[in-house]
Amino acid sequence: MEDRRTPPFLASIPKPASSPEGVRFDGVVNPSFHGFGASGLKKRGQSGRSWIQIDSSGNSQVITLDKIALLRRCGLPSRDFRLLDPVFVYPSTILGRENAIVVSLEQVRCIIMADEVLLMRSSDGSSTHYESELCQRVRRMKDQNDDLPFEFKSLELALELVSASLDSQVTELEVEIYPVLEELASSISTTNLEHVRRLKSHLLALTHRVQKVHDEIEQLMDDDGDMAEMYLTEKKERMEAYLSTDGYLNNIQSGNWVSQSAPVSPTCSSTGQPEKDSSNMSFSKHESSRGSSTRGRHVEELEMLLEAYFVGIDNTLSKLLSLKEYIDDTEDFINIKLDNVRNQLIQFELLLAAATFVVTLFAVVTGVFGMNFEDSVFDTASNFNWVLIISSISCAVIYSCFLLYFKHKKLLPT
Repeated sequence: MEDRRTPPFLASIPKPASSPEGVRFDGVVNPSFHGFGASGLKKRGQSGRSWIQIDSSGNSQVITLDKIALLRRCGLPSRDFRLLDPVFVYPSTILGRENAIVVSLEQVRCIIMADEVLLMRSSDGSSTHYESELCQRVRRMKDQNDDLPFEFKSLELALELVSASLDSQVTELEVEIYPVLEELASSISTTNLEHVRRLKSHLLALTHRVQKVHDEIEQLMDDDGDMAEMYLTEKKERMEAYLSTDGYLNNIQSGNWVSQSAPVSPTCSSTGQPEKDSSNMSFSKHESSRGSSTRGRHVEELEMLLEAYFVGIDNTLSKLLSLKEYIDDTEDFINIKLDNVRNQLIQFELLLAAATFVVTLFAVVTGVFGMNFEDSVFDTASNFNWVLIISSISCAVIYSCFLLYFKHKKLLPT
């Protein structure tokens, strides 16, 4: 029999004091050691997260779902959940899928389905506001017999909250930045410049966020196929109607559950999933046979809803662009003002240099006659006065020539 004992050279290695009992040094890993093997990685990938479930009746509750359970429940690809993860920073996105709408707009991150909304809980209270407002609207519209689908009510509320939030931030920024710019225009100081610099950084970041929401809604409005994918209630009704038709019953009787060439979904469950997959594939074939005209019909309702909030976001973006232009105009005015001051300093320096040159000439005359030598020029007392008069007049003439030259070259204002 083969000897399965530990080799002598491995047995001679001392075991570290910090090594757990589940690890063997003969190349075999005990699965009970936490963090090693596939089981440890799987546990780390299935951590639960709190979600707020809001149904079509206006009732809400807090549930905990891990990623696998959420994939099975919503039928979404795994890459879509990264858009909802608060750990990652992604721009605003609205995605229309087969069974759900993925919404990641600023503080509102949720998965909208035909009969429920899974809202990610946040620490800033925005999720609670969305929950209470949606529950009230659903109950009120249910009493009023409003025919707007549940998914559009949820999407409309998300767009409304995001639009109101961005507009309020822009209004606060306007109230704060206009007085600072006026003060800076009248008094240029390091403190005011630093304040304006911080506000401009905030303005650029806010403009980028509003621009992304603006572009996302515009891109969605330009694609009829994406808007048609968001009619979840209509697709659900068509699915239920198709399941009750003779075509689906014939598929069941003939035993055509799943196509042999169709790949198996990695998120499917072990019980009851083949029937669901087969019905989905048959329904998809049935829907694809109806043509692109069917997919693009009845999108006017959603397009009008998106257009209403697109106008609001566009107005908010226009405010930001106007504010940015005002800041740029103020910067240009400050630069012109600083250039004017700089030019005045240069002119003063030019005049001072000319005056220094003239005074230097007068000092040269003084130095010459101040030498220790005998000269008959000063034998007469009036000669001293004539030297001073001639020297002063010569310096004044030279300085006047400098001024005329500077004005001729337009170095000084006329």
